[in-house]
Amino acid sequence: MFEPGRASLEAQLPGFFSPAEIVVSRAPGRIDLMGGIADYSGSLVLQWPIAAATHVAVQLQETPSLHVCSLPSHSGEPRSFEMPLAELCTLDYDSARALFAANADQHWAAYVAGAFLVLTREQQHNVTQGAKILVSSRVPEGKGVSSSAALEVATMTALAAAYHIEISPVETAFLSQRVENVIAGAPCGVMDQMTAACGERDRLLGLLCQPGELKGTISLPDELTIWGIDSGIRHSVAGADYGTVRTAAFMGYRIIADIAGLNARETATRGRVQIDDHKWNGYLANITPDEFDNQFAAHLPASMSGAEFLDHYQGITDSVTAVDPERTYPVLAATKHPIYENARVNAFANLLTNWEGLHQAHWLGNLMYESHNSYSTCGLGSDGTDELVRLVQAEAGLYGAKITGGGSGGTVAVLAHRSATPAIDKIVELYSQRTGYQPTIISGSSDGAGRFSILRI
Repeated sequence: MFEPGRASLEAQLPGFFSPAEIVVSRAPGRIDLMGGIADYSGSLVLQWPIAAATHVAVQLQETPSLHVCSLPSHSGEPRSFEMPLAELCTLDYDSARALFAANADQHWAAYVAGAFLVLTREQQHNVTQGAKILVSSRVPEGKGVSSSAALEVATMTALAAAYHIEISPVETAFLSQRVENVIAGAPCGVMDQMTAACGERDRLLGLLCQPGELKGTISLPDELTIWGIDSGIRHSVAGADYGTVRTAAFMGYRIIADIAGLNARETATRGRVQIDDHKWNGYLANITPDEFDNQFAAHLPASMSGAEFLDHYQGITDSVTAVDPERTYPVLAATKHPIYENARVNAFANLLTNWEGLHQAHWLGNLMYESHNSYSTCGLGSDGTDELVRLVQAEAGLYGAKITGGGSGGTVAVLAHRSATPAIDKIVELYSQRTGYQPTIISGSSDGAGRFSILRI
């Protein structure tokens, strides 16, 4: 990990940069405390920016090419990627995604190189000068704490500063999400990028994902803190389970729209529909649990094949996933989750905003446990995360726990008393004994890229 100073940069990779100006940015990972996979359905989410972050250093060069070097987090050799900018920036999104998908060893570079293409296409920026980019990250990869979003946001922030492109932190988040969706090929919502860009140290970021309305921040009561414990099961939002559940939720919305008599029409893109929805504005999370239970739940299938769905409903409104005729989808559970999750997150936020004392911590914990169980019902649980949650439930001073982000492994978020460090250590030791895996503990908090701004050295 380099410190943001020229001597440190030169020591890490001698000769990589010239004496010209270097722009350095920083973006943290995040712990998804509440909201998680309900983001793509319009839920309120509560996100905690962690202390671990990614630094990106950019230096412009006259040579019209891109040269990226990513330093290893521990031992090992740096990873390198080079490509002429003229070749990169003339690609369409599908071609760029195919290019990076074709070589697993180079796929990491999609999160950096993709920023150039998105800036070219979405901001109409004509890149003429090339760039050297050095990446160093302390955000653990594959742990469900948004290492990809931290990289995207840090890269987008540094490039915008280096090329003198004015974009706000919120715009940075949406452009970074575009990189992940259309070039890296992961169908994530925007909460990860928004936290990396707009998060504030020691405060929960409230985001209404319709599509990305900042609702301010919420401080934790002095008695409480947030931890993350890695299950050792690698997580990926590009994985089949996450994509299946996301698609199933949009299938459920399409069926509900039909029951409610909303007008749906096919688009020019096969498998896509548009729905005239002035009641819920196109978001499942705007349906209340009572509405769902009383009007729609009984009409939704527990599971449904993609082929049967397409025969009856033509397509879904989601722009980043598609219904696979050969796959079976958990429609009822995936549809119910964001509706109830949005209610849980709002209840959680209200408790924190109107804090009356430590006796309320158990109510917060119960909401987290309900969220965790709902993930499992959707098919996004795992043995490791379930075991960590059980261990938390058995310890005094630990109030709640749940799987985070896209599920199917990754990190468990823990809400705890500030004095509960020994209890966290005990859980880590027990988990290690039972599984043979030594978990990573994630703690602390830091500002997002927008508050860190950039350094010019």
